[in-house]
Amino acid sequence: MATTESKPSADFIRQIVAEDVRCGRNAGRVVTRFPPEPNGYLHIGHAKSICLNFGVAAENAGGVCHLRFDDTNPTREEPKYVQAIKEDIRWLGFDFSGHEYYASDYFQELYEYAVELIRKGKAYVCQLSAEEIRRYRGTLTEPGRDSPNRNRPIQESLDLFRRMRAGELADGAAVLRAMIDMASPNLNLRDPVMYRILKVPHQRTGDRWSIYPVYDFAHGQSDSIEGITHSLCTLEFEDHRPLYDWYLHELGIHHPRQIEFARLNVSFTVVSKRKLLQLVEEGHVQGWDDPRMPTLAGMRRRGYTPASIRHFCNRVGVTKFNSLTDIALLEHSVRDDLNQHAPRVMAVLRPLRVVLVDYPEGRTEQLEAVNNPQDPAMGTRRVPFSRVLYIEREDFREDPPRKFFRLAPGREVRLRYAYLIKCVDVVRDEETGEIAELHCTFDPESRGRTPPDGRKVKATLHWVSAAHAVGAEVRLYDRLFVRPNPTDEKDGTDFTDHLNPHSLEVLGSCRVEPSLAQATVGARYQFERQGYFCVDPDSAPEGLVFNRTVPLRDSWAKIEKNL
Repeated sequence: MATTESKPSADFIRQIVAEDVRCGRNAGRVVTRFPPEPNGYLHIGHAKSICLNFGVAAENAGGVCHLRFDDTNPTREEPKYVQAIKEDIRWLGFDFSGHEYYASDYFQELYEYAVELIRKGKAYVCQLSAEEIRRYRGTLTEPGRDSPNRNRPIQESLDLFRRMRAGELADGAAVLRAMIDMASPNLNLRDPVMYRILKVPHQRTGDRWSIYPVYDFAHGQSDSIEGITHSLCTLEFEDHRPLYDWYLHELGIHHPRQIEFARLNVSFTVVSKRKLLQLVEEGHVQGWDDPRMPTLAGMRRRGYTPASIRHFCNRVGVTKFNSLTDIALLEHSVRDDLNQHAPRVMAVLRPLRVVLVDYPEGRTEQLEAVNNPQDPAMGTRRVPFSRVLYIEREDFREDPPRKFFRLAPGREVRLRYAYLIKCVDVVRDEETGEIAELHCTFDPESRGRTPPDGRKVKATLHWVSAAHAVGAEVRLYDRLFVRPNPTDEKDGTDFTDHLNPHSLEVLGSCRVEPSLAQATVGARYQFERQGYFCVDPDSAPEGLVFNRTVPLRDSWAKIEKNL
């Protein structure tokens, strides 16, 4: 079932942008931006914003998307996050060459904008504590109260703001606030904080600044400085748009258009950087790139492809309504992509030894196997076949239930690309009583074809040659949470209460066909009858490690049939 990567539909944002271009707004230019904070790794929710912002720019002649790091909080930001974010965006397939920016590039201009607002009587230095500011702010049903400093002389605020910058005031001793409306029904307009004192070195500006702008002040002005035409934000910023517009209007500078869209929420996972950080710090996962994490680094390590993530984001679309997207759609997207491009190989995860008692000892045949039936151009490979093999332990039942058509005593099955075999004896471990080995016969006339007498079997099993197989560790990853919406804490539980205790199973005695001996980190394969797997960075010449990306079963395809 070959498919091509889907194209995004003409959602409401693309319709707005197209109308702006048609009307000649911004001289027909389209400049978007993706503005991550460098305080963590990007996740699947960010992927939607990346695809939207870079996609909208690419779809319009001369369009450009900026990567701008919102590095305004040095207490939480690190260079490693900057590098990880850039790597993830490039891996996802988007180019920001020549358009990499930082809010810290504009610290001087932002400071001068703040001074201009003070001079206009639109901002003031407030010396209430953080707790007092919260109390004075009021509630959704009660108006706020003016700060005692709200009407202080302009010159006094200018002098205090200069002293804040010079580091003469202690952390928390003062903030700069916009003077808007303490009775506004929108709490964001009740004299919001613009600058706070943070005597913390910045990763790019060092010790040059003792004050830093808050996001709401830096955001719009940075957009304006860069000439952004369409500032695409998630819905939680909708209530912040009046403040975005107020700053730009009062400063009289280029005014981008902010448009909000619903963020991406996916079932059985979390897309909050705060919660993801908690999972890492509390040891629930083994780092930001743990393959169970919804971070792009984790998904890359698990075996997800950039094309599958882009396809998923296009399928989800862009709306104004928050919803929970079924993770089955994400799994379907990667399964669909890997079905077209991943080579097929044979791997036995829970080996059971099989001896073909009538196959000549010392003999080895090289059988021809198809690399990918979806793409004949991928050709074939040779797979060694010998007297002693491994099959999956679950492919044999000594006392088979009804509708179990795989191997059983006296029953015949086909080995993939090879012969029909029949089980004639079961050998048990003398100490444990467990099945240790099967003795089988083979039909030499059935290699790769129906035997002359025309008899047929109901099961085909994968296998590897014991003498040629390569040992491997296989990590079977499952969903990280057992509840579709783990952040729904109405019952008083914490999201970590819903972690899946079986999200990882490690199999250490697997056997894979010898063609995988030189498999490189990141290479993806379909283990026949098992699922899709990726070579993990923990692999070494003396020991391969594979991560399961997704099993072959496609629950989304079944869901889609019933839609």
